[in-house]
Amino acid sequence: MNRILKEGLILFAITVIAGAALGGVYSITKNPIAAAQAKAEQQAYQNVMPDASEFVEDESVSVEDANKVIADAGITGTEMKKVLVGKDANGAVVGYVMNVSNMEGYGGELNFTVGILADGTVTGYETLINNETAGLGQKAKEASFSDQFKNKKVEQFTVTKSGATSDDQIDAISGATITSNAMTKGMNACLAYFKTLGGAN
Repeated sequence: MNRILKEGLILFAITVIAGAALGGVYSITKNPIAAAQAKAEQQAYQNVMPDASEFVEDESVSVEDANKVIADAGITGTEMKKVLVGKDANGAVVGYVMNVSNMEGYGGELNFTVGILADGTVTGYETLINNETAGLGQKAKEASFSDQFKNKKVEQFTVTKSGATSDDQIDAISGATITSNAMTKGMNACLAYFKTLGGAN
């Protein structure tokens, strides 16, 4: 019994020490990780809307409203994470940047930032999280796929496997239709919310 008690105390001590060490590592790395994420987000905003000089929160937009619109539109597996207004150096609204996640990718979450100008033109997207298969779903990061959304002004996008014939059609990534659909759903969620903002001509 004494031996069992002794071994139990040793294991308990090891657990306490390991827990304290992990807690210490977390407290040290938490702020740098958060700063790196914030920097990546800011860079993504600038990449999708280079004509804006600042990206600000505004009472005219809200994540809660966006997610209600997304649900009402029947767009599944998709959640708006952030909506900001892009403004130029004079304070005029250039457009909106939206950070959206779709959980229906082949590898789980796809998180990306979308730019939409005030007239409804999509300026593109910047991927922040993509755990898809290398050589397949990872191609959603490449211009061959992402450029299909750029400079388009449409009601919504649809995925096709037979070759796009109009601006609202997106050629699926070969062998990665699931990824293509998930990315397109995220884009359509942003467009659905944008329509409620009254900015398009």
